[in-house]
Amino acid sequence: MTEKNDQITMFGADWCRDCRRTKAQLDGLGIAYRYVDLEADPSAADVAREISGRTNIPVVVYPDATHHVEPSNDDVAAKLRELSLI
Repeated sequence: MTEKNDQITMFGADWCRDCRRTKAQLDGLGIAYRYVDLEADPSAADVAREISGRTNIPVVVYPDATHHVEPSNDDVAAKLRELSLI
């Protein structure tokens, strides 16, 4: 189930250090994205798992329907450059 979307979607939770880091990176770069809080919407964890095939978070889904699971800041920056978003 990969939907083409013009927006980045990030599945995460506040207790997740990697999620907070990725969120801070996107915020710091001024990147618009939709944040799906898996604590507030536990059923969304199934969607994230469907996309990634894993239970690790964050799952970051890009407009070209690719995704990262637990990406480093370098991974995210490289993808944003590839998409001409930074």
